[in-house]
Amino acid sequence: MAELFYKDLGRMDYLGALALQEGILERKQRKASADVLLFVEHPHVYTLGRSGQDVNVLAARDVPVIRTSRGGDVTYHGPGQIVVYPIIDLRSKLRKEVHRYLSNLETSTIRTLNDFGLDGMRRPPYTGIWIDNRKIAAIGIAVRRGITFHGLALNVNTDLSYFKRIIPCGLAWADVTSMAGELGKEQSAERVRERFLIHFSEAFGYRDVKESDLARMENRRWRIEDRDSPSSILHPSN
Repeated sequence: MAELFYKDLGRMDYLGALALQEGILERKQRKASADVLLFVEHPHVYTLGRSGQDVNVLAARDVPVIRTSRGGDVTYHGPGQIVVYPIIDLRSKLRKEVHRYLSNLETSTIRTLNDFGLDGMRRPPYTGIWIDNRKIAAIGIAVRRGITFHGLALNVNTDLSYFKRIIPCGLAWADVTSMAGELGKEQSAERVRERFLIHFSEAFGYRDVKESDLARMENRRWRIEDRDSPSSILHPSN
């Protein structure tokens, strides 16, 4: 893999970011192009993956619940969290390539946490990155015709009280944590993104990494209106 475009989208609603991913993915399916890494922060939202069970949403209240096409069960996205969406051509539909992709994504996260003095680890058979029995990063991906979308959510300065309204990832025994919670003070989201980008580029072997202009993406017809609307369903909050 040689070329990677990245973009920090700032704060964007979940369905808007999903639409952007799907637009980029559809273009990559039509014509080979550079891989893309999107950083985003979502307003408060709960998402249910393909295997998600409604009973794991305990009390969403005013927070919307969206059933989506990623793997996994229910999780929370919101302010203070860094969400990362890689749209990568795996150049193979073999399952082993998906496993390698997940391993590189986990490695990028673990090395980022290490830069801040935190010992993140895998905890098979469970997904995500953990500190002891506390999950600090959730991973839920999808692959469509060899191209990845969805991704991971790293709790940096996240208000963890929102996780109490759900059973995160369907694991009643597991706790959730954040970088700020572990380190005792808020962390620079900008610095976390910078370190993640470095480790992600190294893990995947990108030699040419460039920041992309969102307007340039839109000029290439990577538009929100072009999304595949059946791919996600908005559920009213309880």
